[in-house]
Amino acid sequence: MSAGQVSDELDAVWEGDILPVLHDYIRIPALSEAFDADWAAHGHLDAAVELVRSWAAAREIGGLTVEVVRLDGRTPLLVMEVPASDGSSGPDSDTVMLYGHLDKQPEMVGWRDGLGPWAPVREGDRLYGRGGADDGYAAFAALSAIEEARRQGGPHARCIVLIEASEESGSPDLPAYVVALADRIGSPSLIVCLDSGCADYDHLWVTTSLRGLAQVTLQVDVVTEGLHSGVASGIVPSSFRILRGLLDRVEDSGTGEILLPELHADPSPARFEQVQATAELLGDALLTDWPFVGSTHAVPTDPLTALLAKTWKPSLSTVGMDGVPSVADGGNVLRPMTRASLSFRLPPSVDPDVAGAAIVAALVADPPHGASVTASYLGGPGWEAPELAPWLAAALDDASTEHFGESARFIGEGGSIPFMGMLGEKFPDAQFVVTGVLGPDANAHGPNEYLHVPTAKRVSAVVARLLAAHARR
Repeated sequence: MSAGQVSDELDAVWEGDILPVLHDYIRIPALSEAFDADWAAHGHLDAAVELVRSWAAAREIGGLTVEVVRLDGRTPLLVMEVPASDGSSGPDSDTVMLYGHLDKQPEMVGWRDGLGPWAPVREGDRLYGRGGADDGYAAFAALSAIEEARRQGGPHARCIVLIEASEESGSPDLPAYVVALADRIGSPSLIVCLDSGCADYDHLWVTTSLRGLAQVTLQVDVVTEGLHSGVASGIVPSSFRILRGLLDRVEDSGTGEILLPELHADPSPARFEQVQATAELLGDALLTDWPFVGSTHAVPTDPLTALLAKTWKPSLSTVGMDGVPSVADGGNVLRPMTRASLSFRLPPSVDPDVAGAAIVAALVADPPHGASVTASYLGGPGWEAPELAPWLAAALDDASTEHFGESARFIGEGGSIPFMGMLGEKFPDAQFVVTGVLGPDANAHGPNEYLHVPTAKRVSAVVARLLAAHARR
C-alpha cells in the first residue's frame, strides 16, 4: 500500500465526503441517556444514528451491510459488516471488530465567542463542536479505512463495526447487544477502538490502559423545606457542611489523595517502565499544558508522578450538584438538601464493584447529626492491554512511521471506556489497538471541544494498513 496514495485518497474522502456530514452530526444534541432521560421521545440519538447510517449505506464497499439494531428500552446500536477481501464472511471467519460511539456529553458552559456545542466551526486543522472528536469521527474513520484497504487492493479479514449510543453513560446498553449478537459477532482476533486519546498530534499513540469508573450520587437531607438562615442556622445542621465532611472520609482535601485502600492498585514492573519512558518523552508538558488560572499549578511536581496520577492513581472529581442555586439566585436560606455527583477514577485493575461498595459504605456510615444520607453508584471496569503480538507491534511501527513520521508511542489513559474491559474478558485471545484523536486542548466533555482533522485522517490511514497487516499475519 502506497503511503502517499493512501494519504491523498483519504484526504479527499475526508474533505469531500466525511467532514460535511460531521458538521451535520455536531448540530445534533444527541445527549447520552444519562443526561437525557427522555432521549427516545426527543429523537436526537435516533437522528444521529440515521445520519451515520445513511452515510455508511452509500459507501461503495462490496458486500457492505448497514443495520440499526434495537432492543426494547435500550439505545440503538449501529452495526456495519464487510466480508473479507477474499469473500469469506460469517461469524466463523477471521474477524476484526472496530468500535466507536455517537452519543454525546452535555453542552457545558464556557465556550468562547463564536463557538458552541451544537455549532460546527472549522478553523484550520480544528473542527469545533461537541462530539466530533469524542467520538463521532470514529464511524467515518473505521469505514473509510476499510474502503481504502479495498481501494488499494490490500487484503483484510471480515470486519464488523459497532457504533453504540450509550458510551458516555458508561455503556449500560452495550453488553445486552453483545450477548444478543454473539452468534453474528463471532470471536474477533483484532479489536480496534477509536475512542481514546493521544498525548500530542505528532505521533500515533496506542493506549495501554484505561482507568475504571465509580460514579457515585451522594445526597444529604436535613429538613423538609428551606428555612431562613438567620433563624435556623446554628441549630439546624448545614447539608453542605455534612456533605463536605463525608467527602473527607474518602479524600484528603489537602492533597487529593484517595483514602480508601480498595481504590488503589500499582502497575506491573513492565508497565511502570513504559510509563517512565512516556513521561521522559512528554516531560514538563504533563505539568504545564493545562489552562491554569493565575498562579494555580499542578498537584504533582515531576512528569513521572503526573503520568502515574493520571493513569494508575484513583482520583475524585465532583462533577455535578443539585439543591444549590446560583450565586445570583441564592437567598439567605438554609437549604434542605445537597446532592452531589462524584466521579471516582480507578486504577485499571481495580474492581469497580468493590470500589463502589467501599465508597458507599464509607459515606453513609454514622452520618453527622443523624442526617439522612444516601449514596448509590454505577461502576465501569478499567482495562489493561494484553502484550502485543510481534506482527502487530511491527505493523503499528510501520504504519506510524509511514503516516506520522515516527514509530508508535504508548500511553495509559485517565478516562474510561467500559466496553474495553468487557471485551477483554469476553475475548481474552484477541489483540487490541486502542487509539484516538483526543489530544492537547481537544477538551472532550468541556467547552471548545474540537477534532484535530489531520490526526483523524492519519488514524484512518493507520487503520487501513493494520487491516492489511492483520490479514497477512
